[in-house]
Amino acid sequence: MRIILTGVTGVAGLGIYRAALADPSIQRVTLLTRRAVPSWAELPANATEKTDVILHSDFKTYPDNLAKRLAEHDALIWALGKSAVGMSKEAYTELTYEYTMSAARALKNAGAGSPEKPFRFVWISGELANPEGTSGQMWANVKGRVERELPQLFEGTNIKVHIFRPGYFFPSKEYPQDRMNQRGAFERIVDTVSTPMFSFFPSFYTPLGDLGRFSVELAKGHWPSQVMYRNAEMRKLVKTLPPLGA
Repeated sequence: MRIILTGVTGVAGLGIYRAALADPSIQRVTLLTRRAVPSWAELPANATEKTDVILHSDFKTYPDNLAKRLAEHDALIWALGKSAVGMSKEAYTELTYEYTMSAARALKNAGAGSPEKPFRFVWISGELANPEGTSGQMWANVKGRVERELPQLFEGTNIKVHIFRPGYFFPSKEYPQDRMNQRGAFERIVDTVSTPMFSFFPSFYTPLGDLGRFSVELAKGHWPSQVMYRNAEMRKLVKTLPPLGA
């Protein structure tokens, strides 16, 4: 199976990338990215042989040859994104909504998928996303707009959408360099202080390992019919998965 991944330099994206590399059923991972995976990122030994990289500078434009190349894959996990803190509504909308929908339209126009083997578009949203656009939080309305329009765009096509709303997540202690490079000093303090609290509110916390494994399983079509997955449901479903390679 061949999958595309965006956002690999971010916390979620890097976690998903490691999960894809560890999964023997994923033969190739194509990274669609504006910059290469940073040198500090610790990766499995098979990363180079299992990875293709497409450096793409404009996530709102997809030439026909690129769109066709992407459409030859089996799935895409869209993990591109960042916190809305300090961003204007216009900038956050471009990053979150316009980038996603531009890629979706390119895949649709390129004829991704088939009736026998649909292309799966996995979109990483957020636990409080609001499709009705009535939230007092700007980011929730923007993500909600994608949740609303993405399935509509793919109606009548061979592309299936799976939306996952993770809760709060942060770099794993297993990879110290992730925390040092992906989090500022204040954010590292927040992560440390918040960790014990999530034992009382597990539905609002997403272990990064679970996020990666679950996203890859969605891309593989493990739960083929459902569109939306809340964080609490993910935490239950991921426990039912067999060990990799079993």
